[in-house]
Amino acid sequence: MSVSSSTGARAAGWPLRTLILIWLGWFVVLYAFQAVVPQRLTLRRPDFAAEWTAGETAANSQNNKPYLLEPFLNAQVSWDSEYYLSIALGGYDDPAMRLIRDRGTGQEVSQNFAFFPLYPLLMRTLLPALWFLDLTPIATASLAGVAVALLGTLAGLIALWDLTRSELGEADGLRAVAYLLIFPTGFFLAMVYTEGLFLGLSFTALALSRRKQWLWASLVAGLAPWTRAHGAALALPLVVAWLQAVDWKRPLGGQFSARWLAQGALALLPLASYLVWRLGPMGQSWAVIQVNFFQRGLLDLGGSLASWQRAFAYAGEHGPALVYMGLEVFTVALAALAGLALLRRAPAVALYSLALVAVSVFSGVAQSMARYMLVAPATYLVLAWLGRRPAFDRVWSLASTLAMGLTALLFAFDMWVG
Repeated sequence: MSVSSSTGARAAGWPLRTLILIWLGWFVVLYAFQAVVPQRLTLRRPDFAAEWTAGETAANSQNNKPYLLEPFLNAQVSWDSEYYLSIALGGYDDPAMRLIRDRGTGQEVSQNFAFFPLYPLLMRTLLPALWFLDLTPIATASLAGVAVALLGTLAGLIALWDLTRSELGEADGLRAVAYLLIFPTGFFLAMVYTEGLFLGLSFTALALSRRKQWLWASLVAGLAPWTRAHGAALALPLVVAWLQAVDWKRPLGGQFSARWLAQGALALLPLASYLVWRLGPMGQSWAVIQVNFFQRGLLDLGGSLASWQRAFAYAGEHGPALVYMGLEVFTVALAALAGLALLRRAPAVALYSLALVAVSVFSGVAQSMARYMLVAPATYLVLAWLGRRPAFDRVWSLASTLAMGLTALLFAFDMWVG
């Protein structure tokens, strides 16, 4: 190997090495912050972030939730984490979990069925490799959960870096990665939640499709709907990328081959994967829990508008709710504007981000938006472009880091942040 080619290889490796070090330092600092904060302060309970949270955030609210009482990694476990831990250890019909009665049939269904199977399945798969640590089962499952989340996050960061540097440049790629990690709800990427895994699958699928790796992009994207329902929306950017591969100014006859048609069919794999799950027994039980407990649905315009109206009215009377809803609205607006800004330059990424906004905002319940917007890729491409200006870079980094510090602190105290 010549000196010049050796130097080029080393230079190409530097951004990836820097990215890994940023990821490593990020979660070490985050975990240390969540461990130290409770030693310096306590929060007044209950939390009035939403209409229902006061009854769930008293001093004894976790006493009937055994999966949230384990001291090990307790700051990284709260709210939905108990369902993933339960499924990983006891399955969907875990008798330790609460049941919901279907108002139509009278059948009782475990709340576990509201959550998708891939993340807890990967947690369960990892459990045997951690036997030597001699931890309790819940502690072992918690460790497996954060390991899967963190590795998924790393994969998502690499994919985001690749997407951004292709559109903007090398330095912008690393800036986008940094902005993602300090996003106001970025701490969820390191908790026992699906955000890290979903980020890895969805962003990797987008990066592979941009490289025209159709088969791999579709296979990775096909796993995303078994992590979160939003994964079905990945069919949209894959179809857009597939259509962009055609030169519409040239004669089309020679381009419309059997291989091209097969690539188009593969682009629909995320939607097909979602439908296979949704129409099966697990998906039917999921619908029971969504309707009878979480009150969520697909593009429920009437229910969503009513929920947003109630949320704003409540926020007008309660300071904590005003702060919470302010972050919800800000992140939705940011993702929507970023998607619109990228429509011409990166239509696949833009349309996918806008689809995430629409599906989330009109899901029937006005909450968790800041967490859902965390995985909208257009946000970070636009922020990276804006971050070329030193003043914006410093101010946004400060504001976003402080916001994430607040939400990570609240989560460590089992307060509601989405």
